Amino acid sequence: MRAHTAETQATVTPEKALAFLKEGNQRFVNNLKYNRNLLEQVNDTKDGQWPFAIVLSCIDSRTSAELIFDQGLGDIFSTRIAGNIANEDILGSMEYACKVAGSRLVVVLGHSKCGAINGACAGVKMGNLTGLLDKVSPSIEEVKKEQPGALPSDAEFVEAVSHHNIIHTMDAILDRSEVLKELYEAGEIGIVGGYYNVETGEVEFTKTMLKS
Repeated sequence: MRAHTAETQATVTPEKALAFLKEGNQRFVNNLKYNRNLLEQVNDTKDGQWPFAIVLSCIDSRTSAELIFDQGLGDIFSTRIAGNIANEDILGSMEYACKVAGSRLVVVLGHSKCGAINGACAGVKMGNLTGLLDKVSPSIEEVKKEQPGALPSDAEFVEAVSHHNIIHTMDAILDRSEVLKELYEAGEIGIVGGYYNVETGEVEFTKTMLKS
């Protein structure tokens, strides 16, 4: 399978980009990944790149977006940070991916059994990690309202926070980036939230924001 070109990228809509990822995850789950010639893709992309999506995921070693979605060199931008939270640098990276490089879809990918979410729920304080985990606090407060009396250490509580954190990050993207908001309102990009199950390899798309 060849890498994307400027011509193929130009035919991709946000809906089509999402379909590519869904199909790729199905291949991954069924162990039917494409047989790619990676050295050929190195050659194909030596003069440029035309990724159709940017995926924001956690640094967890089990959540490589290229593998989960069975994509090759030059297919997607991959941005990773503990807890898949959004900060100024990540928003800038997304703006570059979509406004400059032509990507049509922004994906926020959370996952089950996330160490960062566990740490945030447990109130972990450690160096620079403290400020990062603080960004999960709005999601924790939402789940406390939904599950009064639940313990932050409960597995159900932590998983609920993981789901809320995906939505919170999606909201932050539109609230804090005028560039991405304008592209979204114009229908040039879509924004979706996904939840990766580390036990099955499946991605459930929990929220889809696509302008028809």
